[in-house]
Amino acid sequence: MAVVTPIIPASTVADYVIARIADHGSSHIFGVGGANIEDVYDAINRFGEEMTGIVAKHEFAAAAMADGYSRNTNRLGVVAATSGGGALNLIAALGESFDSRVPVLALVGQPTKVSEGRGAFQDTSGRAGTIDAEILFAQVSRFCAKPTSGAQVPELLERALTSASQGGPAVLLLTKDIQRSGICDLATSMPSATAPEPEPSVGLDRAEALIASVDGAVVVIAGPEVARADARAELESFAVALGARVAVAPDAKDVFRNSHPLFAGVTGIMGHLGVAELIADASLIVVVGTPLPQTARGGLDAAFATSRIVHLGSQPPFLEAEISVAGPIGKNLVALAGVVDRRGPIHPDGPGRPLPLRVPPATGPGVRYSEAIAAISAQLPPGTDVFADAGNTGAAVVHHLLVPDDGRFVVALGMGGMGYSFGAGIGSALGRSRRTFVIAGDGSFFMHGLEVHTAVEYQIPVTFIVFNNNAHGMCLTREQLYYSGKYTFNTFSRAHIGESIAALFPGITARAASTIAEVELALAETAAASGPVFISLECDPEEIPPFAPFLEEFTS
Repeated sequence: MAVVTPIIPASTVADYVIARIADHGSSHIFGVGGANIEDVYDAINRFGEEMTGIVAKHEFAAAAMADGYSRNTNRLGVVAATSGGGALNLIAALGESFDSRVPVLALVGQPTKVSEGRGAFQDTSGRAGTIDAEILFAQVSRFCAKPTSGAQVPELLERALTSASQGGPAVLLLTKDIQRSGICDLATSMPSATAPEPEPSVGLDRAEALIASVDGAVVVIAGPEVARADARAELESFAVALGARVAVAPDAKDVFRNSHPLFAGVTGIMGHLGVAELIADASLIVVVGTPLPQTARGGLDAAFATSRIVHLGSQPPFLEAEISVAGPIGKNLVALAGVVDRRGPIHPDGPGRPLPLRVPPATGPGVRYSEAIAAISAQLPPGTDVFADAGNTGAAVVHHLLVPDDGRFVVALGMGGMGYSFGAGIGSALGRSRRTFVIAGDGSFFMHGLEVHTAVEYQIPVTFIVFNNNAHGMCLTREQLYYSGKYTFNTFSRAHIGESIAALFPGITARAASTIAEVELALAETAAASGPVFISLECDPEEIPPFAPFLEEFTS
């Protein structure tokens, strides 16, 4: 066999990029290989044990891994993908990170500069009638750049890192020749490190005066920006100081302890009974870390109409607030808590615990959402992280699951992409070094569930629970409720998912369950597993989940 002499310099632009990402605190880079990104993976290998490259099965899932890693570690998530279809596969996942303001850096390989516009394979330079990747990725990122020389990389990388840290994806399009160019090209271009200016608090003095004057009930509605700011402790101290009940947005169940006596449940279209009454009867509503999109505000507009509202967060709310406070959420919560003496809970007589929505009884085969999720909740030790996917299963999890203390909960409501949870749960488990539960429907599984293979390959501690109703359940429910109901495009022939996974991946612990007793047994038998676990649950495709728009059809 001939010996191939490496033509790549010992220290390249790709090496510089990996080293700078490590300096930024990231320990993993997720992606899928390919000719125009392989120099980045080669640099990861040279960097050593402090940086781990994870190869996924699909670029959407790789970007979801970076997203989940970032959300639950408060560090930068990084995804690397090759050109062409590999690059295009990132778009949907980056759209979720964009809408949910998650810090992600995407390194996207490109053909060499000299070949662009000359018929290069997977050319997206915008030349000679090709797709323009800069225009395309600019729509799903806070910053997108394509350096034309190695000397530009340090400055553009710093701008990308800064933009991502402010909330959302940043994209660097790196041609293959720039990735492998020598580090000496950067010597005169290295940026000097500068500490970011602290964001000023605006409107805080007015909010302090209002909160100090309130003598009635206060209700807090908390959103995902509390998690991004790592301000959970400050939120709890604020709520206790004011004696305020705390409701959370559907994508922020983990920002306030679900076991806390002041926890009022979830707001919006997957929310709990009693939240609207608490809001309507309160003297003041403090909205923290959410602009209250429709999923978090649904059914509450009438209650908000007569409320005095203070808003804290980087995004203006979708309703009129008397005072809106910009600046660091944690710091502002501490300041606002300091203007009142600690007092006991002051709120109208209401439920001590969140009350579930009333759903029509299900008569079909399999387990019921509420029973199965109660069984799952009972098995989750403190510190367990949970990812829920879109659809009827996700709605049931948002509504019924109690997030363990010190655990994290993520549901992707930015773009609501099905299959997100499989990659994101893997990324989070690697970043947090603790067992993570992924709960999804079979429709989501068929889209991106083969990322289970990635968990098996790297022996990542993820428990995948798939509710199998052999349907796109939410689409089926919509057909039945809003249309003639005499047809369906959304039911599948029966699939034996748990048994199939057991046969396909010998390195996984897999179970299948069709009764609640079997669910409880499967959870108990797999609780001590060290590697990946897969459990499929048979359920009724016609069961109506706790989703307010559906339930309104039964009461109208």
